[in-house]
This record gives sequence, structure tokens and C-alpha cells, in this order.
Amino acid sequence: MDEDAANSPDTEMIQWRRDASTSRTVRLLWSLGVGTFFAAIGIIVFWRLFDIAGQVGTLAEATVAAFFAAVIVTAFAFAVTSNTEQRVAALSRRLPVDLPTGRGLERGADAVIGTVVMMIVIGSLMIAGRIVSQRELLEVGAGPFTGLAALTIPLALVALVLASFLRSVGALDREERTIYLYDPDQAIDLEVINAISTRQLGDATILTLEYAQPDGQYVAGPRRIVVPPAVAQELQSLVDETTV
Repeated sequence: MDEDAANSPDTEMIQWRRDASTSRTVRLLWSLGVGTFFAAIGIIVFWRLFDIAGQVGTLAEATVAAFFAAVIVTAFAFAVTSNTEQRVAALSRRLPVDLPTGRGLERGADAVIGTVVMMIVIGSLMIAGRIVSQRELLEVGAGPFTGLAALTIPLALVALVLASFLRSVGALDREERTIYLYDPDQAIDLEVINAISTRQLGDATILTLEYAQPDGQYVAGPRRIVVPPAVAQELQSLVDETTV
């Protein structure tokens, strides 16, 4: 299981952690979401400087393009190399500032990879739109391509929201029949759960909880939680035992 979970049959406690360090789905959504915003900012800055350089001459344009290409290639090479942490540590010793390490470095590398990927996507759409517009290949011009490029921004926001929703840290105490959720702290007594419905999303399982209403009273608690598939199966079996 991708999640950082302790799930031993010899213990009554199952713990799990789903975040960008342990879940491929969360990591991908976060990387592309953050990368889209950085890519949009980078492209805007590049085109602005490129237009200014165009007023100076062809050599200035080539210099700006070469500088941006060198920065992107260097950052991408650092992000995808197998010894990124060692290289960053060596670079940090030469600089007067401390560079991130550990999980911070991993998130930075993910952001760089997402930025480069989305720069390629957005840049390709913009270039295709310009070619179509200049050659009058479509009656609507570059509209569809610029529209798709602009659509990446709200899609990136959706990706970040999903990444946040799919994050989950908690524990299941089989002996006490209680789910403990952290950030924020919550405890859910399985005795008040009538039924659980599941839906698979990537490497996560979204659980919809149906609470009992003793004497018609509302029972407070989250109606949807995200857990690893193995934890979902265990919860389903525990709730089925209660309702039998």
C-alpha cells in the first residue's frame, strides 16, 4: 500500500497517512495544480521580457530565450535526478542561504516537474493558436486554443482542492471500534454508523457514512472521509458486524 500505514494483524490499531509523500494521486494533483500557476506566471514573465527584448533587437530576444531555457532545463535536471538531495546539499554549502531538504525538497521537485509539464502544455496551446491564427486555418482563429490554455487555471484550482480533500491522517482502533482522524482532530464511534458506501478514486477510497439517529436526534460527525483501500475494507467489515 502506498500510504505510510501500520497495518499489522497482531495489533488492534491501524494507522495511515495520505499526503503528497505517500499517495501518488495526491502528489500528482498537487504537482500539476501548483505547476499550472507557476507555469502561467513564468510564461507571462517570459513573453513580457521577450517583447521588451524585441524592441532592442534579435540578439536580445535570443538572450532572453536562452536564459529562460537554461533555467528551466537546469531546474528540471535537478528535480528528476536520482541524487537531488545530495546535489542541493552541495549547492547549499556554496550559497549564503539554506535550501530545503527532506519533504520540503520533495515538494519543490514536484512543483518544478509540474511547472515544466504545464509550461509545455500551455505553451503548445499558445503556439498552436498563433499558427492557426496567422495561417487562418480556422474561422474562429486562435479562440479554442487560448480558451483551453485559460481553462488550465480553474482546472489547477480543482486539482489543488482535490489534493487537499484526498489528504488524510488517522487511525482505526479495532478494539474500541473508533476512527481517530487528525488535522482536524475527530473521533467517530462505529456504533453510531448504520452503513458505509464506498467509491474508489485513484489509490484512495472515499467513504460515505450513514449515521444512526437515536430518538430522531442528529449525530454530529463527518459524512465523508478518505482512507486507504485496506482501511476501508476493515471498516466495512466492522460496521457489517455491528449491523448484523
